[in-house]
Amino acid sequence: MNPLITEQVVVNGHRIASGILGDGDPVVFLHGTPSSSLIWRNIAPIVARQGYRTHVFDLLGFGLSERPQNPLVDTSMSAQVDILVAMLDHWGLKRFHLVAHDIGGGIAQRFGVFYPERLISLTMIDVVSYDSYPSPRTRKQMEQGLDALAKAPDAAHRHHFRDWLLGAVYHKQTFAAGPLETYLDYISGWIGQPSLFQHQVRHYDPRHTMEVADRLSALGQLPVQLIWGADDGWQVVDWAHKLHNAIPGSRLTVLEECGHFSPEDQPERIATLVLDHVEAARQSAA
Repeated sequence: MNPLITEQVVVNGHRIASGILGDGDPVVFLHGTPSSSLIWRNIAPIVARQGYRTHVFDLLGFGLSERPQNPLVDTSMSAQVDILVAMLDHWGLKRFHLVAHDIGGGIAQRFGVFYPERLISLTMIDVVSYDSYPSPRTRKQMEQGLDALAKAPDAAHRHHFRDWLLGAVYHKQTFAAGPLETYLDYISGWIGQPSLFQHQVRHYDPRHTMEVADRLSALGQLPVQLIWGADDGWQVVDWAHKLHNAIPGSRLTVLEECGHFSPEDQPERIATLVLDHVEAARQSAA
């Protein structure tokens, strides 16, 4: 179901699905919600073919990784930083390029603030920041009670989230004919549906990004680029400009005909932007 996943490893006592492509300087990709490393399937191989070693993994509680049954297991953005660090140790990566989407960007912001010496460059794509989330639609849904949502009939759940996911892309027909059902499979069924609310929606809490919001200027010590879909209805482009202004020296590219799941709408363009950025950072660090 995910061509990028090639191994299952145990880190911090949890099973994590991961994969590596190519050889060269390391580039790590972080996905968001309700997503998985599947979102990088049309980008990571392009980057790998240009002489980089690309690393992907599904966050704890997401995709093909373990969905902890114990509700006390923390799968928030803050806790996922520890999973990222453990995966870096597993891969033996001291310094690397980081590319992040959605809540992966929240993880990246925390990692960049706490471990700046480990980053060669940072690319953030349609990411959460400050108190930009949850969206009004998601907030209204959360107010209905997560337990009730977790127990909704499968057909109703799939119908709702099919519509929700289609709202994340500009090219809806292409997405519907391609990966949509796989996205739905990961967050549906007797494991996926309750896991979605326990491990993802429950942690849509802006405290994870607000805790580092006043330190984002420190990321200006790194080469940082921001990529945003002009038609992103989940994280509107105003947030891109706020982040851009907060991070000195950062570069912002806004892509037309592109929604929140911009790696689905414009994978080739994003791959080119990532490659240009990491190559410039590599040359600068040489």
